Amino acid sequence: MVIKSPQDFGAGILFILFGAAGLYVGSDLTFGSARNMGPGYFPMLICGLIALIGLIVTVKSLAIEGPAIERIQLRPIVFILLAIAAFGILISEIGAVLSSILLIMFAAYARRDVKPVETVVFAVTTAAFVVIIFVYALGQPMPVWWGR
Repeated sequence: MVIKSPQDFGAGILFILFGAAGLYVGSDLTFGSARNMGPGYFPMLICGLIALIGLIVTVKSLAIEGPAIERIQLRPIVFILLAIAAFGILISEIGAVLSSILLIMFAAYARRDVKPVETVVFAVTTAAFVVIIFVYALGQPMPVWWGR
């Protein structure tokens, strides 16, 4: 057995593991039937499909040539995690507008070829939509600016 596509093989194994973990966690829920679905019906169905897709991808990786597994890039992981953490920590202190702008600015630096002007325009636009949708339309209890 020769793995011809290491990337697909790894992805397939992960899908199988996630699907199996979901099936195990949901095994305590009542499955029911298609006519009378229990609380475990949909989660178990989705987890089973995820595991099946993983099996298909894994088998395909043994038959069809594909790309090798690339080296792990730490920069995107660090900047995305930093962006999410900064947003979560700062939103109650500096408000939705500024923390949304900081989220986009930090996340943008996950790439090496950041265009500052475009990033600022995108960040301000996104912050406006965050306030319109989450604060005003959905009524989420988050301050728009600091101190409010």
